[in-house]
Amino acid sequence: MNPDFRDRSPSTPSTHSGGIPDAHFDFIVCGAGASGSVVAGRLAENPDVQVLLIEAGGDDDHPHIQQPSDWHLNLGSERDWNFSGAANPHVNDRQIPLNMGRALGGGSSVNVMLWARGHKNDWEDFAMEAGDPAWNYASVLEIYRRVEDYRGTPDSARRGIGGPVHVAPARDAQPIAGAMISAAEKLGIPRFDNPNGAMMEGRGGAALNDLIVKDGRRNSIYRAYVHPRRHQPNLTVLTDTLVSRLVFQGKQCIGVEVLRNGESMRFCAHSEVVLSLGAVNTPKVLMQSGVGPEDELRRHGIPLVQHLPGVGANHQDHVSFAVIFEYASPQAVGYGGSEATLYWSSQSALRLPDMFHCQVEFPVPSAENATLGVPAHGWTMFAGLAHPQSRGRITLSGPKVTDAPIIQANTLSHPEDLRSAIENIRFVQELGAQASFKGLVKGESLPGKLDARGLENYARNAAVTYWHQSCTAKMGRDSMSVVDGGLKVYGLEGLRIADASIMPHVTSGNTMAPCVVIGERAVESIRASHGI
Repeated sequence: MNPDFRDRSPSTPSTHSGGIPDAHFDFIVCGAGASGSVVAGRLAENPDVQVLLIEAGGDDDHPHIQQPSDWHLNLGSERDWNFSGAANPHVNDRQIPLNMGRALGGGSSVNVMLWARGHKNDWEDFAMEAGDPAWNYASVLEIYRRVEDYRGTPDSARRGIGGPVHVAPARDAQPIAGAMISAAEKLGIPRFDNPNGAMMEGRGGAALNDLIVKDGRRNSIYRAYVHPRRHQPNLTVLTDTLVSRLVFQGKQCIGVEVLRNGESMRFCAHSEVVLSLGAVNTPKVLMQSGVGPEDELRRHGIPLVQHLPGVGANHQDHVSFAVIFEYASPQAVGYGGSEATLYWSSQSALRLPDMFHCQVEFPVPSAENATLGVPAHGWTMFAGLAHPQSRGRITLSGPKVTDAPIIQANTLSHPEDLRSAIENIRFVQELGAQASFKGLVKGESLPGKLDARGLENYARNAAVTYWHQSCTAKMGRDSMSVVDGGLKVYGLEGLRIADASIMPHVTSGNTMAPCVVIGERAVESIRASHGI
């Protein structure tokens, strides 16, 4: 063990007036989302290591977080960053809402609770980009087995038991979920027992979702990793505390500045700072701290610490388009209202699924399409693109922490994405017309029968996010890479990034489970570096 930690005796953090903890820690983790919670919780397993976890949002003990069916009530609330994309001509100048969790647990406290581990070749791609086999599928599979406490059909080769993350198949799924899977089978798409085993090692398939719901309540990644340790003397968790700037001494990151109760404060890290603020706020804080594209920093008068042109670039997100069907009679809504998913490769030669379709048990039109005749009782199949080719960017509106980031998502800017959107909408229309829905569904409501021009306009107005923003500080070895395979920021010491921003490309499916892997990989690298 590194003597810096061995010789440091654990003690309850002392406080200043007003209940502020001591300013010195071994590790400072910025952001209590899916990755940050993993990093803080795992590091705090060692009683000789003093850990500070900083979260801009509040506590997660709120009924809309804990009750699975209430997840949508968090959107637009104080538990949401309430981001929106910049006006985009490719989606009829719309500003698409880009919600992101702002509370202990981050996205895992406000999302639809889906546990989707990504495709085998997502991880092979990550390993290739990083030049590090620790990211390949075999290595990541070991991590997943370590972290899961899976309550579905046993699969010792792929699923784990006894880990911190409670994962279980959707319980007592509603009839519409089973009907969708049966309809997919009629179109030649195989049914699988779960979406996180063999299904994501090949072309894809359809299955009931795996969810992080335990005893009828959301069990976020914060609840899995940090909450059980919240009374440990070596772990300090600060809520309602906004990270404003990284503090550097030369090229060494030595701490952070924060805003807490209107007061500016500084915390020092003896070993490392880990940024886990998400694909919007991580590049924002980096740039406002002097790390990023030199031209962007100069434009705002920010002194340069390290020129990294990839900071804020390569923004990716899953985009989807609602196809809405009317029920023959009102139906109940299951946990979170999303109980089945379909991934498929439209061509057998594809390395990764290009179709990512989520079933939702109520009508969900975009604001622009809400006036087109939405049924009072119905269900939605989101025709999603698993790997859109459009790329966006995060830029700054100013140098201060209160200056909002500019999210240029550029949704549908690549012509191939619009073509794929229309193909996927037509596929879902065919899916919804299958006999499997007989007696349950009256018929399609939106978009209905449209000519090519009308369907293109519908798609531009229907485009929404799956809330999987990623890739804005990517891992790799080229000139646009921000972190290496150990998630250390190039050109700097004492600074790592662990969140969805490090993805070279967005994973196939929901990003929460991959973010847990990212957190676990960060901890493996930190422990190796510091001998802890």
